[in-house]
Amino acid sequence: MTITTRRSRWHAPEYRAAARQLGRRRFLTLTAAAAALAFTVDLPATGIAAAATLDAARIDNDPFTLGIASGDPLPTSVVLWTRLAPAPYQADGGLPAHPVDVDWEMSQDETFATLAAKGTTTAYPEFNHAVHVEVQGLDPGRAYYYRFRTGTWLSETGRTRTAPADDTAAPALSLAAVSCQQYQDGYFTAHRHLAQEDVDLVFHLGDYMYEYPVDGVGGARNYTDRVLPDLYNHETETLEDYRLRYALYRSDPDLRAAHAAHPFVVTWDDHETDNNYAGPIPEDGTPPADFLLRRAAAYRAYWENQPLRAPQLPVGPDARLYRRLQWGLLAQFDVLDTRQYRSDQAYGDGKHVPGPESEDPARTMTGAAQEQWLIDGWRASRALWNVVPQQVCFSQRKLDLNPVAKVSMDAWDGYPASRRRVLDGAKAAGVANLMVLSGDVHVAYAFDIKDDFDDPSSRTLGTEIVATSIASGQDGTEKPANWDTYMTANPHLKFYDGRRGYVKVTLDETAARADFRAVPYVTTTGAPVSTAASFVTEVGAQGLKPA
Repeated sequence: MTITTRRSRWHAPEYRAAARQLGRRRFLTLTAAAAALAFTVDLPATGIAAAATLDAARIDNDPFTLGIASGDPLPTSVVLWTRLAPAPYQADGGLPAHPVDVDWEMSQDETFATLAAKGTTTAYPEFNHAVHVEVQGLDPGRAYYYRFRTGTWLSETGRTRTAPADDTAAPALSLAAVSCQQYQDGYFTAHRHLAQEDVDLVFHLGDYMYEYPVDGVGGARNYTDRVLPDLYNHETETLEDYRLRYALYRSDPDLRAAHAAHPFVVTWDDHETDNNYAGPIPEDGTPPADFLLRRAAAYRAYWENQPLRAPQLPVGPDARLYRRLQWGLLAQFDVLDTRQYRSDQAYGDGKHVPGPESEDPARTMTGAAQEQWLIDGWRASRALWNVVPQQVCFSQRKLDLNPVAKVSMDAWDGYPASRRRVLDGAKAAGVANLMVLSGDVHVAYAFDIKDDFDDPSSRTLGTEIVATSIASGQDGTEKPANWDTYMTANPHLKFYDGRRGYVKVTLDETAARADFRAVPYVTTTGAPVSTAASFVTEVGAQGLKPA
């Protein structure tokens, strides 16, 4: 495979100069963002400056190497995604810097005998030849098949679906939650099994890709049939770095299969940008101006490589990723972003006992605007189930058996006042059936969400279902060494498993059921999947019970 010479990893001097002038200012308008060279969004050129459209017949190799995807289903609309890359491990994807016309079509059957919708869109080089089609005018609550075509090339066929109408009493919903898929830690076998599951949609709760170096043998994958380009063997910093890293991940056949089988609703955590960053503050003390450049690059590449709508397109280092979806009158999904707006972690970001710094009432996990948006959404909700897909552990998680136990300063335990405001908001809004979906920790948990976590007899306000990792942490084990400690220290913790996998959740008018699906290994291919445990929580009587 021919690999183009990699450009410098450092941002251009004029970008860095503009960033220094702006410091930590947030961009509130497109005009403000466009005024700063460092954070322009490189919108496609128009008029006489626009590059001529490439004749797609000149594309000699399959441009659909990164697969297809759909996402954010609404009652009459869904997003379709692909990215043209005949040479995915090259910075330009193997295409010249010209727009390319791409045809798309949707049908209610796999044969595409009768089309429900079709059109032509443009893959612009400014967006690394990514395509986002927001199809409108579809029927609510229906499955569709879709595909793309450019030149002589036809993509694989994907299956997606629309949400039920907002005022419809949908009888049931099946979803899956996944997180944390570090490429070099193992194969995405769990995604292959997920592709075979009968679910309506998938929530990806963050750490879709990792910024860390990937060596020539793919780390724990230990390739013997290929050598990955050396351009992956360093940490991502620039837009080119992030784009190339997504190409590596999206070329994985198991991940491609899961995307083709189900619509995804995505949100990021830290590794899509930088480990444990908090708002404008990086992990390693990089100057804020430089980090905002990196964050702008990371956010831009994330949008380019996910089935997201236009409102989620970043403006420089800012992106409105939190958003709300409905599934008829059965469920409301309030998708959170707990990275972009949070206060810096207390006590240096690791494990620490609670103290004045972490318990400062001014500290926030979500930022004031997102917090108010969440609570206002609960007040207006007509849904039976209110589900909050987000990133890090929401419930209290004591890490030892000491009288005052250490907790994670990166999770909601490091922001207890923020958690208290959210729980009080749920109570004030009358939320009766609350479920939080989380990821991040590379293990599976099932928690009862208590009104007072230090009082096991206090009211159970909802449940938290924590999805283990797809690959991060390598093979894992059913009972990690700290299993007894965690189960004893946290009486509201009902389940703990350290293997890789995902969780399947079924919601209906009487109960929710969570099936924790696990694979025994990921460092080699072909692992089977099994159900590690199943729990139910009843409508109007929150609290997890073995199924």
